[in-house]
Amino acid sequence: MKKFKIAIVGATGAVGREMLRCVFQFNFPFESIKLLASARSAGKEIEFEGHKFVVEELTENSFEGVEVAFWSAGGSISEKYMKYAVEAGCVNIDNTSHFRMDPNVPLVVPEVNGEALVNHHGIISCPNCTTIMMCSALTRLNDEFDIERIVVSTYQAVSGAGVAGMEELYRQSQEVLDGKEPVAKTLPCAGDKKHFPIAFNCIPQVDKFDLSNGYSKEEMKMVNETKKIFNKDIEVNATCVRVPVLRGHSESIYIETKKTIDMDKVFELLGNSTGINLCDDLANQVYPMPTSFIGDELTHVGRVRKDLYKDNALSLWITGDQLMKGAAYNSVDIGLKMIELGLLK
Repeated sequence: MKKFKIAIVGATGAVGREMLRCVFQFNFPFESIKLLASARSAGKEIEFEGHKFVVEELTENSFEGVEVAFWSAGGSISEKYMKYAVEAGCVNIDNTSHFRMDPNVPLVVPEVNGEALVNHHGIISCPNCTTIMMCSALTRLNDEFDIERIVVSTYQAVSGAGVAGMEELYRQSQEVLDGKEPVAKTLPCAGDKKHFPIAFNCIPQVDKFDLSNGYSKEEMKMVNETKKIFNKDIEVNATCVRVPVLRGHSESIYIETKKTIDMDKVFELLGNSTGINLCDDLANQVYPMPTSFIGDELTHVGRVRKDLYKDNALSLWITGDQLMKGAAYNSVDIGLKMIELGLLK
């Protein structure tokens, strides 16, 4: 098998470090790995699996000889530098939001719409973490029953807001336990007018609001990305909530389908779906929870039940590590899918 010269852009961030781990853990065939980050991180050493890497500064000339690049350094960085990588002949798998709705860029979850990769022009986009997990869980159900409407509520960990979000939860939790007023500096999102405590709290805002319709940017990502991934005008109504969990997103999902739902078939499909772990045994209180699957690459599904009033509706609960399934692993999995399809040579 051919081995590739690869780069990880944003290598010192939480997702970038997970990308490096996924390259090794899931045997992406590499000849060399270049770690790229901002000037302030240049020169740092990162050791992994007996390999020592020195972080290099990302510049316009960083991609000479690089064949595959995994990006997770923010949309503005992808916007500024990815054109140089494309010009250098590099295939780019972008975990930022910048190219997701570009009609010329495939938006891919490999087990859902891997065939879309054949239409790439040097850039492939990863969906938002919540969208990845939801579409992965629903793809076989959509194929079988034709989903027409989705109502989803998310329970998103503070790690989705980066290291600052995790530090905020740690600090505020101790402040509350010490009988102090928790100090809020980061959540719901940096730069917003107000910040609220996350310790022992839920914040019904992830990212900024669109005041014209009342939905947040995170919620509209789920709406628009799902339509593009499934390639159909599916109705999606999302409510995204930040919860006091360190790592791992969860979602409560309700679907309505065009066809009548057969629950035996539902469990058969979910039990045999790529990327899915069916974790549903109510008699023994078995269902997925975020703390059970940190570092895991799967979407975990449970609490699957038919609607009490409609024959074409059901509810389910999913959990996954958003840094893995929702970001780093999906990116590396796209690269592996491209090799499988003969799109990387």
